[in-house]
Amino acid sequence: MLALRLVRGSHPLVQLRRLLVATAAAGVGFLLLCTLGYAVGHPDRSAAATLRLLWCLIPLAATVHFAVAVARTDPSTRPRPGLSAIGLGPARLTAIAAASTAVSCTLGSMVALLFYLHLRGDITGLPFDGAAAELLAAGRPIPLAGALTLLAILPVAASTAAGLALRPRKTAPAPEGIEKAAPSGLPWGVALLAVGLAVETYAGQGGQDGGLPLPGRFDGSPGGVLAGWILTAIGLAMAGPGLTHGCGRLLQAVRPGAVRLLAGRVLMDESRRIGRPLGIVCAVASGGVAAVTLYSSGTGDFGPLTGLGAALVTACTTATLLTAALESKQCRAHTSAALVRLGAPPTVLRTAALMRAGALLAVFLPLTWLVGSLAAVPLSG
Repeated sequence: MLALRLVRGSHPLVQLRRLLVATAAAGVGFLLLCTLGYAVGHPDRSAAATLRLLWCLIPLAATVHFAVAVARTDPSTRPRPGLSAIGLGPARLTAIAAASTAVSCTLGSMVALLFYLHLRGDITGLPFDGAAAELLAAGRPIPLAGALTLLAILPVAASTAAGLALRPRKTAPAPEGIEKAAPSGLPWGVALLAVGLAVETYAGQGGQDGGLPLPGRFDGSPGGVLAGWILTAIGLAMAGPGLTHGCGRLLQAVRPGAVRLLAGRVLMDESRRIGRPLGIVCAVASGGVAAVTLYSSGTGDFGPLTGLGAALVTACTTATLLTAALESKQCRAHTSAALVRLGAPPTVLRTAALMRAGALLAVFLPLTWLVGSLAAVPLSG
């Protein structure tokens, strides 16, 4: 009940972020139910149904990542003075954050179920009754236990991940000096990126005989290509903080002024918070570059459910990056206020922000295009 009261009394922008989480959860739930409908309508194709279910794990993981980012920026779950005296310590606030995440995802899952039943024709009296009856196996009954089990995966996963991300931790003593240690995942990220591209190239040269079925009409992608793309995405996510930290160092190179020094220092301090979501967006965008290349060459044929999954992944990863940037801004609000009190003009802060964005775009845009182009070469041949 306390979690529901905090949800109801939050700021409208906070409510909007929770609504976006519920919308993403509805999309993932609809994909999972469509996979269940395919399995019910094609009982002789159990292997294909299992592979379609595995494809749904990618948008599910993106939605969980977004839900955790929203929970981290929720002001109602942030420790404040005086809350411990009324029993709202860090552990209780973490439980409230997990419960709020579960409420949003459960709401989205229920909307997905109602929409799915409506398109099947099981619920009538609304527009588009039974509009996708043939696609969703309307002639066969859907097992209720299986549907509820699939719909429960996302709320359980998202609330668990939010609880683990926000759990109370013992703070380590600050190191001597003002500079934090650089992220250590860059070499491993580059290695995984190279391995992923090599796997994609090897699998693409093997032909289109072992295609994995997407939840749509795009059935010609070899399984090794998916494995290679996943390794590439993990590599970019691991390399993102290191690349962001490097951008901060480059901004401070060669006799920096006050603005460049401020921009570079912020990038270095926030490299772990925004670097990983930025690397994931880079991976998704590179996959989009490869998909557009395949589609323009006539190799790929993307169905509506494939488009829905791609849209969910793109929207969730982009929203996660924006939420991480908001969290970063909130964390340095006291520093920005102190600079203004010391006489720094507001244009300095805006110019530093533009410098940070320009440095990140200058590094990650060419990297995205390069990875996407390399990934599309073996498939378009």
